[in-house]
Amino acid sequence: MEFIYLLFILTLSIFLGFALISKVPPLLHTPLMSEANAICGIIIIGALIAAGAEANDTLTVVLGTSAVALATFNVVGGYLVTERMLKMFKKKDTK
Repeated sequence: MEFIYLLFILTLSIFLGFALISKVPPLLHTPLMSEANAICGIIIIGALIAAGAEANDTLTVVLGTSAVALATFNVVGGYLVTERMLKMFKKKDTK
């Protein structure tokens, strides 16, 4: 019964997230992307704690390590894309 409850919460959060993101105007995508990168930084801290806990099994270490790697990749890539998008809004010198 608990699995069905958790599956319901996951499905509801997916639909809610899609509904919220689809209504965001294009001008706000860059600030929201930066906020999402900050959230991924928090995920990295949690994954490091999970991977380095003393009383854990192999699955926890593997999942924690992969979470650290994927979240780090997401943060670095997101900041690079955000920087590139912000450069598009800068005015060029006409000299």
